[in-house]
Amino acid sequence: MTITRERKSEVIGEFRLSENDTGSPEVQIAILTTRINGLTQHLQSHKKDFAGRRGLLMLVSRRRRLLDYLKKVEPQRYLDVIRRLQIRK
Repeated sequence: MTITRERKSEVIGEFRLSENDTGSPEVQIAILTTRINGLTQHLQSHKKDFAGRRGLLMLVSRRRRLLDYLKKVEPQRYLDVIRRLQIRK
């Protein structure tokens, strides 16, 4: 569901492009992927959580838009991000 502050800073540190980078598409996609994975695990055990399912769909849509933007602007960075996060297109 939500990620801890430590886990979020860990993900930012892994995917940032520069020292002060917290908002690049790569970082945003990585944070969303972490949240999506946590919510997916939650929904596997709570099958009737339809509000959570709606939230998951919104997160997936937001990540998809960011990935489409990155693919349009910088295709090599896009390929690198999907490879590092092990997500499929």
